Amino acid sequence: MALLEVSHLKTSFFTDAGEVKAVNDVSFSLERGKVLGIVGESGSGKSVTAYSILQILAGTGKIVGGSVKLDGQELVGAGEKVMKTVRGNRISIIFQDPMTSLNPTYTIGRQLMEAILLHTNRNRKEAYDRAVEMLRLVNINEPEKRMKQYPFEHSGGMRQRVMIAMALACEPDILIADEPTTALDVTIQAQILELMGQLQKELGMAIIMITHDLGVVAQMCDEVVVMYAGSICEQGTADEIFYHPRHEYTKGLMRSIPTADTAGKKLQPITGTPIDLLNLPKGCPFAPRCDNAMKICIQQRADRMQINEGHAAACWMNVKQGLADGTLTLGEEGGDTDA
Repeated sequence: MALLEVSHLKTSFFTDAGEVKAVNDVSFSLERGKVLGIVGESGSGKSVTAYSILQILAGTGKIVGGSVKLDGQELVGAGEKVMKTVRGNRISIIFQDPMTSLNPTYTIGRQLMEAILLHTNRNRKEAYDRAVEMLRLVNINEPEKRMKQYPFEHSGGMRQRVMIAMALACEPDILIADEPTTALDVTIQAQILELMGQLQKELGMAIIMITHDLGVVAQMCDEVVVMYAGSICEQGTADEIFYHPRHEYTKGLMRSIPTADTAGKKLQPITGTPIDLLNLPKGCPFAPRCDNAMKICIQQRADRMQINEGHAAACWMNVKQGLADGTLTLGEEGGDTDA
């Protein structure tokens, strides 16, 4: 049994302008000790998926369908009492900006101890010792001194290490890292990622890495979910996604990565702007930005097509390719693929 199973999850925000379908029929699973990457541009639904799992949505947000199971236990509809035992204890999260996640008026030590006291049965002395131990674990020097300091007395990289220490203090089964290296310079980014990889191996936890940085995905992840407009357009192993992408959006992301081969050349950005989630089209949401869009892409969304074991994509180009090479016959794909 998978540690975490997300099935047909749907989350919407109900605004004065209408229903924003931020997460639309998302399904994936996470095995123990594995790292799952959720990648996509801003507004693709990555963070809302994570917040839905923990049920920490804004007031206008609501899970309107689907299932989230942790070790077989259903979390959707389980109630706040159950979720309080899950957050921090079983699933922890590192938010995007450590400066806004830490309270500037409280010391580092107080905030770490508060999390430990809330989620465990430790007394204050034990909580203090655990907080110092966690700061030492994330390679913060002079942890006893840091306990008395405030967030503004630490650099961005140090604050991110404190957030990692706080998230891991209760030894969760799953760590959700929401853009953990945002606003950090590349040297500190590399250090944070190396630290997370090291801790993941030492503690045996599973990680959901939410990012728009494909370099992070390549370095950290075993499996990858690619999201666009609230839906999963492709998922598979990191090798499959990077070396054999089968959705036009994924291919566009790959073309936009600077490499040694592209030195001195113009990058190929994905043209256009993200789709309006208030007015989702009948067809593929990426079609207006896709250079290879066909008539059917505008008219109808492609079903998820299994490329091989562990690799699937929802793109009509796979149907067209299947017809061309004889692996599909008319009737199986159910549509007109004329360009």
